[in-house]
Amino acid sequence: MDELLTVENRMIAAVTGSIMLAALVVSMWRVWRRRHARAKLQNTIRKLGLDAVQDALVPDGMGGWLHIDFMLLTPNGVLLVELHDIAGNVFGGDQMTQWTVIDGPRRSTFGNPQGAMYDRVAAVKSLTNDLQVQGRLVFGRRARFPKGLPRWTTGFDSLRAEFPRLDASTRNDLLARFRDEWTALRAALETSTSLHQSRSFLQEVFFE
Repeated sequence: MDELLTVENRMIAAVTGSIMLAALVVSMWRVWRRRHARAKLQNTIRKLGLDAVQDALVPDGMGGWLHIDFMLLTPNGVLLVELHDIAGNVFGGDQMTQWTVIDGPRRSTFGNPQGAMYDRVAAVKSLTNDLQVQGRLVFGRRARFPKGLPRWTTGFDSLRAEFPRLDASTRNDLLARFRDEWTALRAALETSTSLHQSRSFLQEVFFE
């Protein structure tokens, strides 16, 4: 009897271990695929500009710093991009302090990002006299706005349509035109690799 129980326990342990291993592999695959998609999206955003700075710190004029996801030089001037990787239906508006995300049975809220973007645009404008500065709150394809897009909010595909890829000759001409102002603006920034550090691969696997 004891021997049968031992064999049965070993079988249960083997099956349980196999299930846990399979779940771990699936989780690792999902995290790898998400990280790969995120890196590809970030690279595509950088390429929308004539030149780009990622993870920059701009002085706020009061002794502090404001973080900028992307700062792009475009034919229209400077574009600040804040990327939001959110899945589900997003309900937000210009006058709402909290925006709501509903993804199936899950419901969450986050602060209206428009005010922070306004501050970032103002901070960058204070550093340049000649370049126009705009801001965009960019949401990925998994986010939907059933009630319409609030001000400064756009989807990635719309952003790419708004700033199409230019031919090499046009890019070089524009870079030459903006070089002095852009170089001075970049020199006023600090780069940040620690302020918004992403979680490690294993952290994403075990704490999705």
